[in-house]
Amino acid sequence: MMIHGLGFLSLSASLVLPWALTGLVQPERVTESLVKDVRQSSTSTDREMPLPSRKLISAVSTATTYYVSGTGKDSNSGLSTSSPFKTIQRAANLTDPGDTVLIMNGEYKNIGQSGSVVTIKRSGNANAWIRYKAYPGHFPKIRHNTWSGIGLSNGVSYVEINGLEVIGDNANISLDYALSQKTNTSNPRTNGNCISIDGRNSSVHHINILNNKVHDCGGAGISVISADYVKVDSNTVFNNSWYGVYGTSGISFLKNRNYDNNQGYKMFVTNNRVYNNRMYVPWIERGIITDGNGIIVDLSKQGPNGAYKGRTLIANNISYKNGGSGIHAHESEHVDIVNNTAYLNQQSPNLKKGQIYAGYSSDVKIFNNIIYGPAGKNASTNVKNSNVTYNYNLYPNGAVIGAMGSNDIIADPQFVNPSTADFRLKATSPAINRGYYWKDLKTDYADNPRPAGGAYDIGAYENQ
Repeated sequence: MMIHGLGFLSLSASLVLPWALTGLVQPERVTESLVKDVRQSSTSTDREMPLPSRKLISAVSTATTYYVSGTGKDSNSGLSTSSPFKTIQRAANLTDPGDTVLIMNGEYKNIGQSGSVVTIKRSGNANAWIRYKAYPGHFPKIRHNTWSGIGLSNGVSYVEINGLEVIGDNANISLDYALSQKTNTSNPRTNGNCISIDGRNSSVHHINILNNKVHDCGGAGISVISADYVKVDSNTVFNNSWYGVYGTSGISFLKNRNYDNNQGYKMFVTNNRVYNNRMYVPWIERGIITDGNGIIVDLSKQGPNGAYKGRTLIANNISYKNGGSGIHAHESEHVDIVNNTAYLNQQSPNLKKGQIYAGYSSDVKIFNNIIYGPAGKNASTNVKNSNVTYNYNLYPNGAVIGAMGSNDIIADPQFVNPSTADFRLKATSPAINRGYYWKDLKTDYADNPRPAGGAYDIGAYENQ
C-alpha cells in the first residue's frame, strides 16, 4: 500500500498542496501497491550517525540560551527565566549555532493560518547544534490547526527538538466534516502534520526529533520528506492521520535524499511508541484507504537525487493498533527492521498485507521482531521483493505468515499485559534468548542492556 506522512503530507505519496504554500511545509503522498519517560539522545557530529546514546549535546561556551514562557512577552530580552519571550518563533528567529531555546510551561498556538506555530529556518553546524528543549520539569504544549505544529525546511540542518508536546486539531473535527473535505488538498485543519521535516526544495539534514509527545494531527505525526541524517527517537506518536487526504502515517520517511555518499546508518527510527494512527479519509490519489501505518519508509528508491544509499535502522519500537501496518518498507532498500514489537495493527478493514513487512523492496532485513497480527490477516508478506530476509521473528499461534525464516518461532509471546499495552515479556516467554545477535543494538526500548542473558531476546524489550 502506499504510505506517507507528508512533510506536510504526502504527494503521489507526496503532498500536493499548492507550491505557493511550500514554505509552510506540506504533506507528501503515499503509495504502495494497492508519555513515556523522557530519555535524552545524543547528537552525532560524525559522518556516520551512531546509534542513539541518549546523552545531551555538549554545551558550547559561547552559545546563548533563550527562554520562552506562555506568560512571557516578545518585547522581553528572552535571556532569563524572569524575562522570557512569549513565542517560540521569536527565539527561533534569533538562534545561531550552539544556541538553546528552553521552553517553559504554556500553550503555544499558531496565529491565524500561518504555516506553523514554529517555523525553523536557522541552522546549527556539526559542532554546535541548535536545540529546542522543554525547560527542566516543564511540559509545554504546541497546539495548532494549521499545516504543522513545528516545521523544518529551507535547507535547515543540525537542529534538535526535544521533550515537547505537539497537538493537532482532531478533537475539533468530526468525521462527517473530514469526509466533506476529502477532495480539498488545501485545508490545513484536516491535513496538517504535527512535526514536518521537508527537504524537497533544498537539502535538510542532521535533524533529531527526541522524547516528544505527538498526537491528534489530521495528517502525519512526524513526517520526513527528502531529508538525510534524521533521528526519530523515544517519541510517543498517536491519534494522527485520521482526516487528511494525502495518505499519511504516524512516523513516515518519504523519498530520502542523499546528503553525501555514506552507506552506513544515517536514518534512525528507534525506541518510539506508536499507536492508533489511522486513515478514515481515502487517499485522494486512489480514492481508498491506503496508509495510517505506525512507521513507514516509503519510496527511498525514488529520492530527489537518486536512490537513497544510506541505511535506515528501525529498532526497539512498539507499534500497535494502527490502521495500517505496524512497520513496513515500501519500494525502499537498505533498511533494517530489528527488535520491534507489532501488535494488532491493520485495524482498517481493507488493509491486510502485514504487521511488519516489506513490499517492492530490496536489501531489507526483518529480524528479532514480535509480529502479532489479528486473525485472518497476514502477519508478514513478501510482495515483489528481492534480497529481503525474515528471520528470528516470533509469530503467535494461528498467524497467517506470508514470509518466514528458518529460525522464526510460532508461539505465544507471553506479554505481561497487552490489554494495557504492557508488552514486556514474562519470565517464561519463548522470545527470551531466541534472537539473533545484532551487534549494533546495545539497549532495548526501556534503555536496558542487550543482551541480558545468553542471547538477544525477540521484541522491543529485553527481559532483565
